[in-house]
Amino acid sequence: MEEIKGVILCASSAYEEKYYLNPEFDRLPQGVKEELQILCVLYTADVGGILTLHFDDEGNLLFHVTAKEGDFMFDEIGSVLKIKQIQMDKRELLEGLEMYYKAVFLQQDVF
Repeated sequence: MEEIKGVILCASSAYEEKYYLNPEFDRLPQGVKEELQILCVLYTADVGGILTLHFDDEGNLLFHVTAKEGDFMFDEIGSVLKIKQIQMDKRELLEGLEMYYKAVFLQQDVF
């Protein structure tokens, strides 16, 4: 499995039926945390595999998807389409998270 570089925001696994939010992000508003959980869990329930949202060194929020080798239930094409849909539908949320990360973690002036 490929190593994820940067800071993990959250992850969801269809295999373990678990969701993880990095404790460093506990200060996010409850509504944002709930929206992230719904987004990730629905993704893995629909497509399968493991979805990880993480920030790279510049503060960009990236989607990382993995599936176990030989997992014939994982929908690779559906995965790409679903991520594009999430990026369109949740654009405001994702951009807000990037601004938050850049301001709080990278100490950048975002305004």
